[in-house]
Amino acid sequence: MPQILNFNLFGEAGDLPDVVHCETIQTRSRLHNWEFAPHRHARLHQVLYLAQGGGRVTLDGAPQQIAPQDVVNVPLGLVHGFSFQPGTEGLVVTLAAEMLDQALLPVEGLRPVLMRPAVLRCAQDTRGTLEQILAAFSGRAFGRAQILRSLAGLLLGQIARDLTEGESPGAAPARPDLLARFEALIEARYTDHRPVADYAADLGVSPTHLSRVCRAATGRPASALIEDRLIREARRNLVYTNLTVATIAYALGFSDPAYFTRVFTRATGLAPRAFRDQAQTG
Repeated sequence: MPQILNFNLFGEAGDLPDVVHCETIQTRSRLHNWEFAPHRHARLHQVLYLAQGGGRVTLDGAPQQIAPQDVVNVPLGLVHGFSFQPGTEGLVVTLAAEMLDQALLPVEGLRPVLMRPAVLRCAQDTRGTLEQILAAFSGRAFGRAQILRSLAGLLLGQIARDLTEGESPGAAPARPDLLARFEALIEARYTDHRPVADYAADLGVSPTHLSRVCRAATGRPASALIEDRLIREARRNLVYTNLTVATIAYALGFSDPAYFTRVFTRATGLAPRAFRDQAQTG
């Protein structure tokens, strides 16, 4: 069985320099003969809107046809692939994981809803938000970053609303219980740099079993989920604050800023200062 590829951007392996990315379906699809083999995005959530044309999407092994005015919700870590009719038109909005961290309040319950893969009819207001994101992303007006963050939050709310249409409050399914508890522990302790064995002991399972569950749900071992949370926080601080790299490193529990730089560079392909420069000019 061929290995499932881990992409960061729509069909590409490069890291996402901005917290929001928007492009037309045709921009990248032409380069790939309108086909994208099954792959996953470890740190990205995507919303695809199909305006004209058609095709097929595979979400976690389940193929579905997509038609004009459909919108596809692709959560972080989900294996998916696309096959478009040549000439298909539409938009792909890609949101970095730290964008979701910033926009989604745990008490409001949107995150587990947005973890559902789905093909939906695109509501009129959702289509308007997608078009506004494209316009803001393509421009360089003052306030662009704030506008994009606000529109991304609006888009996530609209998608979550449509995913739960007709359901009673609280009906959204959670992620696998062990994974959800592990993620909650990571959220509370990620700056402590605890090994997987410590988390597994707290959860009452073996490190091997914990990593097996993580791989099945996300395609990544438990250790990678811990590091991903650190890297997301580092990226957020580099994009949203003026803190020095050393200050960010110490705040994230690193005793040596140089070691933090090596970890960040290995995870993203860019040194922290280069990542900040690219995000500010991208």
